[in-house]
Amino acid sequence: MSIQSIENTWQMKAACRGPQAEIFFPPPHFERKEEKLERENRAKGICTTCSVQRACLNYAIRIREPHGIWGGLSETERKHAVNRLN
Repeated sequence: MSIQSIENTWQMKAACRGPQAEIFFPPPHFERKEEKLERENRAKGICTTCSVQRACLNYAIRIREPHGIWGGLSETERKHAVNRLN
């Protein structure tokens, strides 16, 4: 098993796996602000139940993931978190 696959084994335990995964990313069509906030809040609610939330957030920050909800934070929230650390 490679180091990368060992580091990413948390993904197999993620609460977002499965059919609900689509709410973690913007749809391919236009999304009104209210719809975006509702979708993101539903995704973040799933994150609060996830046993690997911290590993997910650390991964998204490390690779500078520009899209979606990761570890309970949106793109903008992750950018602000990184800026506070610097």
